[in-house]
Amino acid sequence: MLKGKNIILGITGGIAAYKSAALTSLLIKAGAEVQVIMTEHAKEFIAPLTFEALTNRRCLTDTFDRNHEYSTEHVALAKKADALLIAPATANVIAKLARGIADDMLTTTALACDCPKMIAPAMNTRMYENPATQENMETLERYGMTVIKPAEGRLACGDAGIGKMPEPEELFQYVLMACAYEKDMAGRKVLVTAGPTQELLDPVRYITNHSTGKMGYSIAKLCALRGAEVTLVSGKTSLVPPLFVEMVPVVTAEDMFQAVTERSAGMDIIIKAAAVADYRPKNISDEKLKKAGGELALELERTKDILGYLGNHKEEGQFLCGFAMETQNLLENAKDKLARKNADMIVANNLKVQGAGFGTDTNVVTIITEDGIQALELMSKEAAAEQILDEILKRQA
Repeated sequence: MLKGKNIILGITGGIAAYKSAALTSLLIKAGAEVQVIMTEHAKEFIAPLTFEALTNRRCLTDTFDRNHEYSTEHVALAKKADALLIAPATANVIAKLARGIADDMLTTTALACDCPKMIAPAMNTRMYENPATQENMETLERYGMTVIKPAEGRLACGDAGIGKMPEPEELFQYVLMACAYEKDMAGRKVLVTAGPTQELLDPVRYITNHSTGKMGYSIAKLCALRGAEVTLVSGKTSLVPPLFVEMVPVVTAEDMFQAVTERSAGMDIIIKAAAVADYRPKNISDEKLKKAGGELALELERTKDILGYLGNHKEEGQFLCGFAMETQNLLENAKDKLARKNADMIVANNLKVQGAGFGTDTNVVTIITEDGIQALELMSKEAAAEQILDEILKRQA
């Protein structure tokens, strides 16, 4: 995702500096070229050798080091950088950046950068909430820098409150947002559904399916990383909600129908990736169960057809993509669904193919549109999401 990208990772003097090693590892694994710059105080918390071992390049600390590759190293680094992230960012370095002070290698480089810049504040709660610190962060945001909100919890000083640096996985997502993808979906509004629905039988049991939501979450995440304004309507899953999207949690098929229909107007792209339960119990109540001694013949009724509704109420210029799970007659059933639902695209996967379907990190899908059929090879769900979006953008007005 970050192959060929040059990332400057600034590390300042805070106990959270130890987390930056894990963040560096994530960036390297994603293919990035990482240049670590440490302040003098940061070296009191973690050794530069740690980052040199991870990046296979010198960790920079001194603006006037005569062993620099370039005579004006901070300017050369700034020109090459695709993104700069300072994590952890102390109150001291935040104040310097807000006032344009450049008195070490990190602040001079940051001042010279015109790439996307981010800071992850990490400090005691009182320091974070101090009006001076708040004003400095507001100033940086006015300058176009992204200030990543710290987490709440127990701090190194023993206090509890806001001020913890977010985990490396979350900071990694901010770097992806900054430079991993071209923002070719900027200005588009996208609605994605994901996960299973649950139809209650009683307070303990329910009808559902094996959907994990991974495909829909991958699509929503990628839409956001490519610049779209994303709303994700999701049934219950064990997945961590993707950053940069509006989450709308639902439980039943009726909940999802209401959430989707209330938000579909004005959307440029709607992608129904949720595996909605086709049936729900009819007229089940606690009173009926009590009278029947806990045993009741189950009557079912169909849930509302979300994709069909969206197809019948599709706005001009709106692109509608649905998903199909098939065990046989894949192409025939998918083509029929494309026509019946008035969809623009159906993404079908055959549940009999190894590596496809529910509960896996990979998928084998076939993209069906009026103008053709494209069968994709086995790939990760994120890679499949990328290809699906590429095909949508080719066709979406």
